[in-house]
Amino acid sequence: MIGLKSTLNVGEVLYPFYVLTQLTKFMQVIDNSGALLIECVNVLKQKVNNGWGSVGDEIVCVVKRARPVSAATQASTTAVKVRRGDVRRAVIVRTKKSVRRPDGRFIRFDDNAAVLLNNKREMLGTRIGGVVSADLRMKGWGKIVSLAPKVV
Repeated sequence: MIGLKSTLNVGEVLYPFYVLTQLTKFMQVIDNSGALLIECVNVLKQKVNNGWGSVGDEIVCVVKRARPVSAATQASTTAVKVRRGDVRRAVIVRTKKSVRRPDGRFIRFDDNAAVLLNNKREMLGTRIGGVVSADLRMKGWGKIVSLAPKVV
């Protein structure tokens, strides 16, 4: 099956390039919106890739774990913006599966991570607390890249 879905035959193993994040995959949230862990339920892009997403793709997710909300923090302006069970949109910023760059390098991270968005495709949080991929800039997410402490 060489050439199917842009795969590369290396020895006896086929490595698909686009297979990065699939449905029901758990991800860390690296912004300060209040969510800690999300579950991907839908990838919002063309139907060509059969539900697989990569860095820079928008997804629909469910918040599985969030920071606890106390009565004191609800009254403040920096209140937690999400709760457990909320359905939100997010953009994928890191993936475990390696991604091939145009210059031939392969980039991969230790975990899958995302940043939560509102319905206007703006970031829900105001800070980013981790490394993000430089491929986000090419896909139109320059705001996320500018707020990240490190870009790889």
